[in-house]
Amino acid sequence: MEEVQEKSLNFIEQIVEKNLQDGVNDGRIQTRFPPEPNGYLHIGHVKAICMDFGISEKYNGVCNLRFDDTNPVKEDTEYVDSITQDIRWLGFRWGNIYYASDYFDKLYKLAILFIKAGKAYVDEQTAEQIAEQKGTPTEPGRPSPFRDRPIEENLRLFEAMQRGEIEDGKMVLRAKIDMANPNMHFRDPIIYRIITTHPHHRTGRKWNVYPMYDFAHGQSDYFEGVTHSICTLEFVVHRPLYDYFIDEMLRLSTSDDWGVPANSRPRQFEFNRLNITYTVMSKRKMLQLVNEGLVRGWDDPRMPTVCGLRRRGYTASAIRAFIDKIGYTKVEGMIDLGLLEHTIREDLKETAPRVCAIFDPVKLVLNNFDGKETITAQNIDGIGDLGTREMLFGKELWIERADFMEDAPKDFFRLSPGGREVRLKNAYIIQATGCDKDADGRITTVYANVDLNTKSGTEGGNRKTKSTINWVECGSAVDAEVRLYDRLFACEDPSAEEGDFRDLLNPDSLKIVNCKVEGALRKEMHEPVLHEGIAEQNHYQFLKQGYFVVDPDTTAEHLVFNRTASLKDNWKK
Repeated sequence: MEEVQEKSLNFIEQIVEKNLQDGVNDGRIQTRFPPEPNGYLHIGHVKAICMDFGISEKYNGVCNLRFDDTNPVKEDTEYVDSITQDIRWLGFRWGNIYYASDYFDKLYKLAILFIKAGKAYVDEQTAEQIAEQKGTPTEPGRPSPFRDRPIEENLRLFEAMQRGEIEDGKMVLRAKIDMANPNMHFRDPIIYRIITTHPHHRTGRKWNVYPMYDFAHGQSDYFEGVTHSICTLEFVVHRPLYDYFIDEMLRLSTSDDWGVPANSRPRQFEFNRLNITYTVMSKRKMLQLVNEGLVRGWDDPRMPTVCGLRRRGYTASAIRAFIDKIGYTKVEGMIDLGLLEHTIREDLKETAPRVCAIFDPVKLVLNNFDGKETITAQNIDGIGDLGTREMLFGKELWIERADFMEDAPKDFFRLSPGGREVRLKNAYIIQATGCDKDADGRITTVYANVDLNTKSGTEGGNRKTKSTINWVECGSAVDAEVRLYDRLFACEDPSAEEGDFRDLLNPDSLKIVNCKVEGALRKEMHEPVLHEGIAEQNHYQFLKQGYFVVDPDTTAEHLVFNRTASLKDNWKK
């Protein structure tokens, strides 16, 4: 019996297995996914989600969801709700939901300990002054004129900041570390700032000072019992500060002060972030696109957001398979968007029923056929067993305008007068006899004769032709709106280009077509049903057109489809 080759471990998994062997944290594995609720999740976040939840699943640990809600100016419960929905849709389940705001009391207490130990001071410089006196990577910074302020004065001012007696931006609390440290993050980083203008989405007006990310993140990991704090490579330079704050906290207190087991100690590990061609991963830039109406919203199918990909027709299994293919390393790179498109094609090719949709219809009249009959068609030819559907066949059909040419060259093998035979998909062989045109010379009707002895599935149906064309019976056809989505940006790496990124948008990223689809789809359509707040989806392959999904704008009277991907796979394997 052939042995199945196991997939090699990524470097994070190797670290985890070594920690388990060494009994680090008593062999306990706990991770967390810590998004800031200031926007919608995008596919870059999915890479982190698959890592955080995947590690806990593989090694019988737990992964918690923690919202990094330390900036009430940008955060909202709308984003909290969307993030939880997206994670559920991807197929992951968390152990508990936490918020950084759960620890505001503890973090404030810790800040007081830092001040009392002479390790933090209140600075009254402006943000610009603080940035300027920090120096450069090659030149040491200069100490703040407030660096040696007495401890009692620092305590009094910090408490006044919390009581709301100091205006926003007038004072900050800085850690007192080393203004000459080659790591710029150690040059007396800001650990608390004043925000009185916006109530917090959970704590309301209780707090007027809020901790900065570097001061809150590691401690939150520690309070929760996280063992492996996994993040992307831009946080490598933050890791020494992450460790410093935890170490200082343990020097100034004991684990009993925080209700944490004595042997619990989180460690940070980093992997490469996800960058994909023809898109941007910046939440700030995405917010601009949404606010300025350059896209239709966070769930616009051109956006790299999870809700946008879902609306475009991407499945959770395809997205997770894509993340699995690209893997995790410590080297930044750019992933070809074609690989993502390839993955959804692979996912849908065995599950999406094939149906006919005519995008640029012209009427075909069969001269020697009257009445109607039912044609049985396979939902997926030669793949699996997804059953059959019935197509009504009659005297008048819709065909693609491009499938007929009045004066055709020799290498045109579709419908044209002159004796060429063409098979109508799943039906009969026909020969064109002529056409009608309007006053502008545009073809309005094509005429053809049917060979009634060539019906597919009969003995005469085995006769070969050089071309098969799609059709939809006129009387049973359903009008539908089709949204043809393409790449959002016209250049491969918009983030690397100079100038305004909005000037790089692809003007052809959305085309809307009104088409004719076969009546079988009418039977299957319904007003969207909500499942945990997410619209149910119906995927199809429109023959010769691509993969499509029903859009939530669909109603019983108006069908709307989004193109998920074209049929042609251009990914360079």
